[in-house]
Amino acid sequence: MFPEAEVADFLRTTELEPAERAALDQGVTVRRGQGYTLRVTAPAVHRRLLARCQPLDGGHGVPAVPAQRKARREYETRVSALTP
Repeated sequence: MFPEAEVADFLRTTELEPAERAALDQGVTVRRGQGYTLRVTAPAVHRRLLARCQPLDGGHGVPAVPAQRKARREYETRVSALTP
């Protein structure tokens, strides 16, 4: 599984706000190793989704899975590159 798809799978099991849920529902899994794409026009939605991915880093008695930690870091890098 590609990192972006791991983040999307995690978010599907998380309680999200309506705008976040709509963004996730509109995302698509891209073939040929490209992962998962969320086309969101509001960078704030990406930042809120990223904040909800924090458990993927482990902590609070939850073990971190290296692939999930990497997935969250890559998503963070992409979100950080968005203009405010």
